[in-house]
Amino acid sequence: MMEKTDSSAYAKAGVDVKLGDQCSAILYEASRQTWPNRAGRIGEISSAEDSFGGLRFARFSGTDILVQMNFDGIGTKVEVAERLNRHNTMAFDLFAMVCDDAAIRGLEPIHIGSVLDFRTVNADVVQALADGMVAAARAAGVAVINGELAELGERVGGYGPSAYNWAATVLAVGKRERLLDTGRVRAGQYLVAVREQGFRSNGFTLVRKAVMGYFGPRWHEQPWEGKTVGEYVLTPSTIYTPLLVSLFGGFDAEPKGSLIAAAHITGGGIPGKLGRCLKHSGCGALLDDLFEPVRMMLDLQKVGGISDRDAYQAWNMGQGLIIVTDDPDSVLDEASRLGFEAKQAGTVIATPEIQIVNKGAYKESEPRLAFPCS
Repeated sequence: MMEKTDSSAYAKAGVDVKLGDQCSAILYEASRQTWPNRAGRIGEISSAEDSFGGLRFARFSGTDILVQMNFDGIGTKVEVAERLNRHNTMAFDLFAMVCDDAAIRGLEPIHIGSVLDFRTVNADVVQALADGMVAAARAAGVAVINGELAELGERVGGYGPSAYNWAATVLAVGKRERLLDTGRVRAGQYLVAVREQGFRSNGFTLVRKAVMGYFGPRWHEQPWEGKTVGEYVLTPSTIYTPLLVSLFGGFDAEPKGSLIAAAHITGGGIPGKLGRCLKHSGCGALLDDLFEPVRMMLDLQKVGGISDRDAYQAWNMGQGLIIVTDDPDSVLDEASRLGFEAKQAGTVIATPEIQIVNKGAYKESEPRLAFPCS
């Protein structure tokens, strides 16, 4: 029996990241035992990372095409959409999670399929989700090729009679010589942060605990800076795939910039995701000029009693993507051309830890934070 080992604010809100990592390891080991089923046959599995969500691709005889499938869901952010009855941005959150996770490996996402499970199907909700799906697919540059919709009754929890869960699979393709290799990271390289204006789809259990505790059960209706709390936390995830694909050239286009490696800042925040990106090289990072967190994050830290350390481990804190490069100007130029706000935020260092010049709500009392690369 596994014991919970995480004492962070996120764990106290009901999400134990360390326990989740243990369970992912169990599933990884089980999946690895299935790979011999395709050994020596079309679709033989090759792995570059020993984790359940790591880089895995299939070889197809007679071609240089590598194929990978990524899986993810929106998580508990759907409750915000349910509370507001506003569903047309959910696909941006879903597609950002699956497409960006593929693109940071050096693969180009091409096709998406999804599973949409309702408590009770509502045609108006489905239409809003579908409208958002068309817009999100355009932003990501992918085609939606299939899916499944089911009505599961009380098996689906959430807010209201039409509560739902939405998960997706993306098919991504690439060539071996274009795969991003985190082993190429070296001290002295540069780190470019790309701005995120909301919470993305991560840390929402902690968000909901903070707003529920401060505003009460109808927290989504509470006014905040000209909108409601619900409207602010529903801000859709930015899809970074077009920038990443342009930088490494996708499957067969000319690369537009220097891209050594990249970290998609989702669950675990900068320490978790950038830490994973750096650990194979034995390097660390000095992040001395990150973007400021959005105001709502800072306010929720204070009303929820969430420390800066916990906030950086649960939320993106203002940046949804961090790129490792040896030519930051090429990255910044391409980001600007495509409409992304980016800045040089730090450098790769030889010490295996992530050092952050703190921009959280309590930065005056702890100006710098340090996390191990693990």
